[in-house]
Amino acid sequence: MKNALSSSAIARIAASLDQLLPGFSSEQFRVQAQQGIDQLELKQRVEHLIEIMAQHLPQDFSECAMLLSKVKDVWVTGDKNDPLQSFAAWPIVDYVAKYGLEHPDISLPLLKYLTGLFSAEFAVRPFIVKYPQLCQQYFTQWVESGDENVRRLVSEGTRPKLPWGMQLRSFVKSPQVNIPLLQRLKDDPSLYVRRSVANHLNDIAKDHPQLVIDTCQRWLKGASSEVQWIIKHATRTLVKNGHPDVYPLLGYTSLPQCKVTNLTLSNSVIQLGEAINFSVTVQSCADQQQGMVLDFALALVKANGQQKNKVFKFKNLQLAAGEQVTLHKQHYIKAISTRRYYCGIQRLIILINGESVAEQDFELYID
Repeated sequence: MKNALSSSAIARIAASLDQLLPGFSSEQFRVQAQQGIDQLELKQRVEHLIEIMAQHLPQDFSECAMLLSKVKDVWVTGDKNDPLQSFAAWPIVDYVAKYGLEHPDISLPLLKYLTGLFSAEFAVRPFIVKYPQLCQQYFTQWVESGDENVRRLVSEGTRPKLPWGMQLRSFVKSPQVNIPLLQRLKDDPSLYVRRSVANHLNDIAKDHPQLVIDTCQRWLKGASSEVQWIIKHATRTLVKNGHPDVYPLLGYTSLPQCKVTNLTLSNSVIQLGEAINFSVTVQSCADQQQGMVLDFALALVKANGQQKNKVFKFKNLQLAAGEQVTLHKQHYIKAISTRRYYCGIQRLIILINGESVAEQDFELYID
């Protein structure tokens, strides 16, 4: 992703600013911006470009904001087939957060304007921390915007634990303040907005599961298919964590009666990069149809020798009275940047509605 902020993005920023700023030296900007950027990671590149912009834009933020409030009219767009082409606008949006923090009544409307170029979900967060009540006043207006980017900014910008963004500790502790905003956005015509609402609720669920369950129960009454999707997506962490109240909320049997047998691994010794292949038999022991969530977990050895579970989706089941099914799964254990594997005895765990019902050890070795 960091290469989305390289020479081509720098050229686009320079060409756009050149149309706004009298006396702007596009060539000098490109040389300064390019210097050393190849050694920087993504967010470091954002900070670097902000500092180069600061050397060229007016020091008076009010004057600077007047220029940036016209940037969409002259913005040089990139390759429309490039999913990261919008990243070029990231430094411009975050410039407002760094140099406009003392001017919230100028900066917040400017972020509303700019968020269509690149989401201002990161840039708005310092303002939420410093001016919480003022921001809530703006957000109450923005949820009625005709621009889906602005409406999404309300939900995404206030997420307590936004990936890549600073945590909003007040919302981690007391997320209730944002529920009325999410309430107004849950029926939004845009999937872009509704997905953000679901992700926001999923953030809350990590610290306040009952609040999310209570909210989803209210929303479930007369819910459209779109709101039902939000509820399902918003409760995914609760499902993985096996929270008992989430299963009836999603239409599954609260305490399914079943028998789990024949958990079999075709290969009990796995090399990193290979797949673990297993099968398991589930039989309903009830005299009526039951719905249940079948997941599996890998209890993986960590650096300290302890095991930690990583839960994966398997299958959602609807079993008639006495019905029996045998299910098969192949799961590759591959090196990824966000997880480190260690040699030793690992464990496969079958979960029904979050409860362990069968386990089997296997050995992982690494060349």
